[in-house]
Amino acid sequence: MRAGLPDDATVRSAIDLAARAPSIHNSQPWSWRVADRSLHLFADSSRHLPATDPARRDLLLSCGATLHHARVAFAAVGWATTVHRLPNPAEPDHLAAVEFHRHDPTAEDIAAAAAIGRRRTDRRRFSSWPVPPILLVQLAERATEQGATLVAVTEPEQRHQLAAAIDEAAIQQNADPIYASELAAWSGRSRGAAEGVPAANVPIPHGRHPETTARRSTRHGDTTMRTFDGGELASPPEDEEPDAAELLLLVTASDDQVSRLRAGEALSAVLLAATEMRLSSCPLSQPLEIGATHDVLRDQVLRGSAAPQIVLRIGWTHPSSPPIPASPRRAVEDVLDRFPSPR
Repeated sequence: MRAGLPDDATVRSAIDLAARAPSIHNSQPWSWRVADRSLHLFADSSRHLPATDPARRDLLLSCGATLHHARVAFAAVGWATTVHRLPNPAEPDHLAAVEFHRHDPTAEDIAAAAAIGRRRTDRRRFSSWPVPPILLVQLAERATEQGATLVAVTEPEQRHQLAAAIDEAAIQQNADPIYASELAAWSGRSRGAAEGVPAANVPIPHGRHPETTARRSTRHGDTTMRTFDGGELASPPEDEEPDAAELLLLVTASDDQVSRLRAGEALSAVLLAATEMRLSSCPLSQPLEIGATHDVLRDQVLRGSAAPQIVLRIGWTHPSSPPIPASPRRAVEDVLDRFPSPR
């Protein structure tokens, strides 16, 4: 970039943090390009998972999450950002153009950037400790700041409808051999992999050793979890304490590409805030990946008031759960490039 803008080392450092964003199956479906005065985010359609994500919702949410992570990373080192979303209608994979101006980092900026390295997706059972309502309000405020709404699904009938939709999505996906093949290709990765869901981050089903684990549904309380093969992560022991996780719906006013991108930015903001609060979290995208269950969430759970984008499972880590290792990421060189120089 030109003088007076972030230098190459700053850009590389920020994109390294941005790459820590959550993405569907840790596919990291994004690429960044540097121009003289701006930074540009592109969707990497070669990393689209068509069986899991036929509507490309997960892809756009993932890209929105890395966009927000980048904004957080730059803010912490003195660069505020102005984002132009979908700047080129003729190029739909060009998702954002980011411009910079000087900014004095706040304590909140630094805390949010520090949370990036600590955030983990926790697919295990949570503790019986309830999440205080004030924390849910604060998480909702973070979503609102990013142009989305976070809805706590606490009314019993709506919670039942949401849980049933998650169940039905799992049943339909598990019956699809193409989905099963895609899931297997992106999960059970070794510790040296740069992408995909590592076996070290997938819980061991109770009563099984990793080498004998077969795919089966796992439930935490009323919630069916996406099932990955080859889990090696120790799970808390079975006990009589209930799982007190909250189910939250991240929604937007409409369901176009910009709305989905903004929902990804809100997802990032909520997950980082939850990390700062020491809450555990797990995004649940399955019921939004199936048309019929998506419609249940929109028409029954939300009663037609908003467009659902993703479900979040939030709670306190079970006291016997060991720490989760960081999942792998691609090298900065693989996701960051420069625009070709004009001739």
